[in-house]
Amino acid sequence: MADTGNNASGSPIAALATASGAAGICVVRVSGEGALEVGDRLVQEAARKPSRRAAGAFFHASILHPQTRERIDDAVVLVYRAPHSYTGEDTLEIQGHGGSLPSRRLLDAVLAAGARMAEPGEFTKRAFLNGRLDLTQAEAVCDFIQAKTDRAAHVARAQMDGALGQKIGHLYGQLTCVCADVEHVLDFDEGELPDTFLERIAIRLSGLVAEAERLAATWNEGHLLRDGALVVISGRPNAGKSSLLNALLGRNRAIVHEVPGTTRDVIEEGFVLNGIPLRLVDTAGLRETDNAVEREGIGRARELMRQADLNLHVIDWSQPCDGTALRELAAMRRESVLVVLNKKDLPPAPAGREVRLPEGVPHVQASLKTGEGLAPLRASLAALLGIETESQGQPVVTLRHLSELRLAVERGRLAVEALAVGADRLVIAAGALREAAEALGRIVGRVYTDDLLDTVFNRFCVGK
Repeated sequence: MADTGNNASGSPIAALATASGAAGICVVRVSGEGALEVGDRLVQEAARKPSRRAAGAFFHASILHPQTRERIDDAVVLVYRAPHSYTGEDTLEIQGHGGSLPSRRLLDAVLAAGARMAEPGEFTKRAFLNGRLDLTQAEAVCDFIQAKTDRAAHVARAQMDGALGQKIGHLYGQLTCVCADVEHVLDFDEGELPDTFLERIAIRLSGLVAEAERLAATWNEGHLLRDGALVVISGRPNAGKSSLLNALLGRNRAIVHEVPGTTRDVIEEGFVLNGIPLRLVDTAGLRETDNAVEREGIGRARELMRQADLNLHVIDWSQPCDGTALRELAAMRRESVLVVLNKKDLPPAPAGREVRLPEGVPHVQASLKTGEGLAPLRASLAALLGIETESQGQPVVTLRHLSELRLAVERGRLAVEALAVGADRLVIAAGALREAAEALGRIVGRVYTDDLLDTVFNRFCVGK
């Protein structure tokens, strides 16, 4: 099973490696065959030409436009020589003054000197194609840049160091060996097979399938780290929804008033729980109304409730239950709801009219006015999202990885079943094993297509 690949060296590419705008410095990165010669056309002094400099050199130079010879900026120029650079190619970094106009002028001069504008993620794509990174490490670069919490940054940093790629690479290598062993005996007669060969291969393969399943199970944490969790606060008017938002945030973000229908639109705020970013959304109270604006808000609330990773459904336990709140609750997915029985500082509803939740619905009792019950509420929220504890940087997979792992598991199981039948199903087992190994190979980039690379690197910013 041959791996595919090619060398990525080509025409020099350039882009701003720093954000445009007011800043102390800007960095323009140039990489590829001829990158140092691009620098030569920008630097006036012959003794300071980048192509004459050793790897790791850095020096001060005046940067001139290669066509007009206008002095663009004074800069610090850094020289990296292949293969010891981020991309594995000759690379130049020019550090000039920050600011939108100075950085644009510097980049324009670099492009005029013979570089072309880099595509999104093209520097990291070249690093992958030149063997500096595997595909999981390349994806982790983007995750690290986009991390919203320390926990997400910690996991992304570990994966940039190869935490996931090494595990997948080990699985890929082992599965390839199993595939080779099976293909080696395809032409054997059943009586010529080594004793217990099929049983030993099936046991070995079952262990690899179980390892792939364990990696696939990390997807939920990976999804939450990268995308965050949508937590929608719902309930009847005056149940305490806005009070819950304020209590979790620790500040008065939403207006709390005794007049029903105070919240008519969606109020969204970011909130971090156990290192996971949450999108907390306060919604309009669920009730029948003739007010067109409030009806629109209620419609938006119901749509968000359908999309939510978790619904915090607030019920006022001091008021008689008219069944409406319970009907709203019954319409929700049981695994995505946590009921907050609010206003425990008040006497309960009269006997026979009290709130009676369906059996098995997770709930906490609280007084959002006094703060009672907030700690158990946070703990229950974390438990239902599966984020009770901080991770230690263990590998977590993306949706792309999950799809390939599921395929590998499915084909691996098919191979185990074929081996259990006997030698006459070895061809089926071998075919399934090849597909399983190729799926794992696509995760780390041992096997890839241009479409796969486009999917991965189009998420990146231009300068990375």
